[in-house]
Amino acid sequence: MKAITESGRRSRSWLRQQGLAVRGLLRAAVLAGVLQTLAIIVQMGLIAWLVHALLIVGLPFTSLFWPAGGLLLAIILRAFAQAAQERCGQHASARVRQQVREQLAADWSLLGPVRLADRSSAMLTNQWVEQVEALDGYYARYLPQQWLALLSPLLILLLVFWLDWLAALFLLLAAPLIPLFMALIGMSAEKISQQHVLEAGRLAGHFLDRVRSLTSLQLFGQTGAATASIRDAAERYRSVTMRTLRVAFLSSAVLEFFASVAIAVVAMYIGFGLLGYIDYGPAGQLTLFSGLLILLLAPEFFQPLRSLAQSYHDRAAALGAADGMAALQVEAASVARPQMVVSGSDDSLVQISGLSLDYPGRDRALDQVSLDIRRAEVVALVGPSGSGKSSLLHCLAGFVTPTTGAISLFGQSPGQQPLAWLGQQPFLIKGSWAENLRLTAPQADTSALLQAIEAVGLSALLAAQPQGLDTLLGEGGRGLSGGQAQRLALARVWLSDAPLVLLDEPTASLDEHSEGAVIVALRALAASGRTLVIATHHPSLMALASRRYHLEKGRLADV
Repeated sequence: MKAITESGRRSRSWLRQQGLAVRGLLRAAVLAGVLQTLAIIVQMGLIAWLVHALLIVGLPFTSLFWPAGGLLLAIILRAFAQAAQERCGQHASARVRQQVREQLAADWSLLGPVRLADRSSAMLTNQWVEQVEALDGYYARYLPQQWLALLSPLLILLLVFWLDWLAALFLLLAAPLIPLFMALIGMSAEKISQQHVLEAGRLAGHFLDRVRSLTSLQLFGQTGAATASIRDAAERYRSVTMRTLRVAFLSSAVLEFFASVAIAVVAMYIGFGLLGYIDYGPAGQLTLFSGLLILLLAPEFFQPLRSLAQSYHDRAAALGAADGMAALQVEAASVARPQMVVSGSDDSLVQISGLSLDYPGRDRALDQVSLDIRRAEVVALVGPSGSGKSSLLHCLAGFVTPTTGAISLFGQSPGQQPLAWLGQQPFLIKGSWAENLRLTAPQADTSALLQAIEAVGLSALLAAQPQGLDTLLGEGGRGLSGGQAQRLALARVWLSDAPLVLLDEPTASLDEHSEGAVIVALRALAASGRTLVIATHHPSLMALASRRYHLEKGRLADV
């Protein structure tokens, strides 16, 4: 229970923080809502006066021209104020969502691919799209309506009190019951919404994992079990969704019940008062004008509370979405320590001094590693699996922040200048050859693309493609062999102007022919003046290096 309370407090604080940048727009939305209420009061007052003038006073139609014109203007003003309120709310919501997406991108960048490895791409996509969109109703509707649910009924109540204090008392007694029951329902709605967001992310990740593993599932005859697991996950999501909808409908039903009862009581009081059956208090002074105006304003008294109830589930959805994004922000802030540059660093060297790295719940990954790498040098990091080779590359790339020590990449901290990365599995998108190559060099012309293709030995393969550089590839490089995909990714590295290239087992899982082609391309890349740091087990890649460093349990020794 304490954890839930802390989570809710953190979510509400995060939502308040995001709303600081749009306070002006939210206040404008509230002001437009108040103006709409005043227009409603004028509109209902003129309707009641016109009815009273025609039926009781008996004024001719010709004398009602100007009041009718005022009624038309009040209706136009009401529509204009409502449109202004919605527009201000939508602008505030759009600005907050843009701001949150920028913050998400910054948080993901700070955490890096290593710390994000335990989150599926489907879950991150769900956070970027669905969870951010869940904030829309909170800022566009709920926050302005929260104030209007107080101000608008208060204005109407003051007028009704002036007309008939007993009718105002009936409205005043019914009004607090609605927020009370909404608060009680909201206690469970917040928890259900958090579970709904969690299940949505789980279902997306579960489905994507099964789709990616479809070939393996078919080979091992597990498609039936995978289908059943997806069905179970979808059923859990359906159950949580229906519970969320039940709470939303319940809150609306509670409000409608109390509002209807209160309006009925007021209508009965006015009816019996006008007929002379009630002579208590101000009932004897009721007229058709005052009675009709009170009846017309009674539904409008509850309308802001109705609107608040309708948008109350927006609050619950926003709190559920904010929980994950607030936790991500806290996690990113915990690793956002400034990188320490080696004192007296040389802009011609990659310098590492006293570098140590600890992962929670694991043995020390790196322990007091120090080394210097000269510009245009090729260095190989060798050692058994788990010795810290990849961890050292992650520190150089800025993917993780070391526990202690300092790094200088040609005089700058990791992350302050571009570098190139090539891992075991090349990252290729579903698109053309040209689109994949331009990921690192958007402005590269066709001649530059062809030069990069030639440098990695893919010119013959490109010539055989039916549409040349416009030939489409599947996601992950489908349509190419493993070696060809790796060399295409290497051509992208060639196109970048990054002076430092980090390679993590670039020939792993390749056959001998493909491995040889990649090594030839790497040798050409090294000859272009780039600095290469390669983590590898392969003797052929070790032979490419001018120096080798051996890692053993996180400790480094020159060999």
